[in-house]
Order: sequence, then structure tokens, then C-alpha cells
Amino acid sequence: MYKILTATIKGIIDVQTISEERKTILQPLIDSVQQKASRGEDINLNFICTHNSRRSHLAQVWAQVASAYFNIPNVHCYSGGTEETALFPKVAETLTNQGFTIFKTVETDNPVYAIKYEDNALPIIGFSKKYDSPFNPASAFVAIMTCSQADGGCPFIAGAEKRIPITYEDPKISDGSPEQAQVYTERSLQIATEMFYVFSMIKS
Repeated sequence: MYKILTATIKGIIDVQTISEERKTILQPLIDSVQQKASRGEDINLNFICTHNSRRSHLAQVWAQVASAYFNIPNVHCYSGGTEETALFPKVAETLTNQGFTIFKTVETDNPVYAIKYEDNALPIIGFSKKYDSPFNPASAFVAIMTCSQADGGCPFIAGAEKRIPITYEDPKISDGSPEQAQVYTERSLQIATEMFYVFSMIKS
């Protein structure tokens, strides 16, 4: 993995920063991933938020990196929303500052980003889409609801084997304020810490 990203990861793998309450919230995801890993099955995770612009992308990226870091095979991470918007530029900027290499492959109102954590790994593809987009798995996936609005607004996720709420405060609340960069950095690191905790618990 890239040098700056490796340094970022070293700073977040202290699981003591996760409260017992959050560990309880994360346990169903650990159980689901472990069950699939023990059977040698594909582990398809679809992180869902309202606009698929901030939290769901951060969770998708960090979960994919955490699975690679802990050598958990057959993990495929996706994200989607209840509506399509665009990946918010501050998310890409934050991930770049934390060590990822990111470039746009398509320049539109809804740009497509290639997000790389090491030179020889397949890039993570980031763009806003509905959770049931053809880009995402149609069945045999775990739906992780990263915002309470999407969790409440989507009583049924077609194709999902399980639905797990793991919600985060929206960094959007800081947009336009002097604290924006700090808030996005903190939210990214919170999500990273929790995804690394989840995959650190998986026995392959």
C-alpha cells in the first residue's frame, strides 16, 4: 500500500478508540462477513446512504482496503443511495490527503473516480448511483445502512440477504465552515477505524 496510506492505517488500528456500544453495532457485520469467509463464499457488501455522496463512499473504500490489509479474500465492496447525485469532491480530497491515489476517469455532473490504494491493485470505482444500480450486486449481498434517513426510508432492499444499520453523522453539516476539512478528516478516520476493526476480527 502507498506510504502515506500505510501511515494513516497505522494510526487507526488501535481498536481501543471504539466504544463498546459501537462494537455491539458492528458485531452483526462481523458475524455476516465471518459466516461467508468460513464458507469460502463471495462477500458482497453494499454501503447505502441517501445520496451516495459521502458516508457510503467512505465506508465502501475503507472496507475494501481493510479486507486487503487483513488478507480476507473474496470481498467486494459497493455503495449506493436512495437517489443518484455525485461523489462530493471533499470526500475525494480527504481520501487523497490520507494516502489514496485518485483520478477521474469520466468528467460529467456525476464524475467517475478511480481510487487506488496500491499500484497493482484494482481501483475502487467511486461514483454516485442508486443502491439497485446494475453496477451493484443484484442478490446475495449485505446491505449496510450508513445513514438513518436511508435506513428509515428504505424498509426493503431487494436482493439483500441481510440489512445492518451502521450509521454515521453526516460531514455535510460542516460544508462551507472553517471546520469542514477537520470534520471530513475525522469522519473518514472514524469509518476507517470501524471497518478495520470489523476485518481484524475475521478468521480466514
